[in-house]
This record gives sequence, structure tokens and C-alpha cells, in this order.
Amino acid sequence: MPTLSAKQRASLPNSAFVYIDSRGQRRLPINDEAHVRNALARFNQVAFEDDAARQRARKRLLNAAKKYGILPIGFISSQLQSERKQATAAPLPKGFVTLLMTDIEDSTALLHRLGDRYRDLLKIVRAIVRAAVVQAAGREIDVRADEFFAVFKGAGKAIESAVAIQRALGKRPWPDDLEVRVRVGIHSGRPTLTEFGYIGLTVNTVARVCSAAHGGQIVISGDTKEAVGVSVPTGIHFSRLGRHRLQGLANPELLFQVEADGLASRFPPPRTKATP
Repeated sequence: MPTLSAKQRASLPNSAFVYIDSRGQRRLPINDEAHVRNALARFNQVAFEDDAARQRARKRLLNAAKKYGILPIGFISSQLQSERKQATAAPLPKGFVTLLMTDIEDSTALLHRLGDRYRDLLKIVRAIVRAAVVQAAGREIDVRADEFFAVFKGAGKAIESAVAIQRALGKRPWPDDLEVRVRVGIHSGRPTLTEFGYIGLTVNTVARVCSAAHGGQIVISGDTKEAVGVSVPTGIHFSRLGRHRLQGLANPELLFQVEADGLASRFPPPRTKATP
């Protein structure tokens, strides 16, 4: 990591540091990629004045990591226990939200090939998905076998998270030259929040949208595209896939594919029967 002289450090603005204490001391520089990686490693060594200061610094550091294309899996894993405690205490968002669901393609075949080693692969996939969800300010709802379920207040953040997931998985080497692909489905709506979590048609729909996708693909509903509106995350585009009947749903759903650099773009038709 490049070191900063006293003069160089003094010339940096406060925004180039993760944390400024009440005495004006500036800690954990984040003015370039190398310093961001160092700040991630040293974060737990800093004595913050209170929890609010720690959370502000954590958010600033995650934003810096995102700026430099860093998906800090190790950092988020180390923070996960406290994050879950806070999540338990804080209620899940109500009203209009965006749900994201992931599913590992051909997981049964992978399990047969890897046997007990499939557990390690599953842990890696979950860690990547969790890191991307937390970095995009999402909340984990549930994990079952090879499925992961999360909620976001904003549709754009959910899409950013999905893109980060696919990019990270695409760069990851896998044992035995396996191809590990995850399908991602996103849908926006107003699910009912109960003591057991979210229920309702919105939940059923996101599961069906996810099932319609292929491994490596991100499919969103027309409601999510509408929710994003003109606030489309930079570098992301949508390709119309047409209207499709999803299992168990009365009306056809308009589907779109998310496209961005680093993502595969050519897939077979959605795993449904298209309608005019």
C-alpha cells in the first residue's frame, strides 16, 4: 500500500477519510483502491466514539469499496454477526419494496458431483450474495438450501446488488472446472409483513420470476422496471423479454433482462411459455 507523507495527508479533504473524530483526527484514508483495501482490513482496529460514528464510517467505507469495484466479502463476513443483531432489532421495511431471490442452477447435479464438498461451495455462494446485498443496503430475509431471499427499499439498489452478485460469481474459480451459475429474479410490490416475514402475491411472483431465469441471468418484472423509472443505475440497461405466464399467477408478467458490463447477455428464452 502506498504511504502518505504528512504533507500529502494534510492536503487530502475530509471526504478522503473514513472517519473524522470529534478532535478532527482523520483516520483510514480512502483516496485510492489500495487505501480502501487497507481501511477494510483495519476497520475493526479503530476505536469509534459511539455506534452512530461506527455506522457512518462503515457506510462511507462500503461506498468507497463500491467506487473502486471492490466486493468486500471478508469485511462483510466479519461484520455479519453484529449486522444480524441489528437486523433482528430493526423492523423490515413496509409498504412498496423490491424483493430479490437467487437460486443455484443445477444444484442437484453439483451436489452429486461434489458430495460433501458441496457445502463449501454453497458457503462461498452465500457469502458472495450476502456481501452484495449488504453493500447495496439490502436486508437478508431468508436462506433455504441453495436459495437466498432479500429485500430492498429501492429497486435500483436491488438491481445493483444483482449485478454485483453475477460479476463476483463470474470471476470466481470453481473446483473441478465446474460451472456454477446463479439465477436472479427481482420483483417490486407491496407484500404483507407478518411476524413470520413477508407473505402475499409479491413473494410468489419474485419466486416465479427467479425460476424463469437461467443461470448467470438477472430477470426483473415490469413492476420493478417501472419502479426504477429514470433512476437506472449507471451502466445498466434492460432488454425486453416479452410477456410470460408464470406458474400459479393469473395474469402474464412482463419480464426484462438486466444487462451490464461483465455479465453474460445471451440466454435461451425464459423458462416459461411466452404469451403475445
